[in-house]
Amino acid sequence: MLDISFYTNNGQSSYHVEVADNLLEWLAGSEFAKIGEEKPRKIWIDGEKETLPLVKLGKVNRKKLIEFFNDSIVNETKEILNHLGESLIKEERIYRLKKLIELLDCIKDEKYQYLQRI
Repeated sequence: MLDISFYTNNGQSSYHVEVADNLLEWLAGSEFAKIGEEKPRKIWIDGEKETLPLVKLGKVNRKKLIEFFNDSIVNETKEILNHLGESLIKEERIYRLKKLIELLDCIKDEKYQYLQRI
């Protein structure tokens, strides 16, 4: 399991979405990995200034990521509906759908200004 992390400008709160390796591999090969440019940025974490490779969640990047996750959620929902009787596929797809929704919720939350793809 690895994390995708979201950070505020002021270091007050961060949020980490833990994702399974296979979902992270899928995200790495998708449009998600191409949206925004990771740059070393200094932010406050737990009272200390750290430099991390982060994607700025500005207006354009946020919009593109929201579109990506909305489309991905629709596609995953279709797959779940197409395979309702197959329990293994259903469990894997439901996990993926839940994580996509969790990531979308974080991206929509404007208190988060940075994204870290680990």
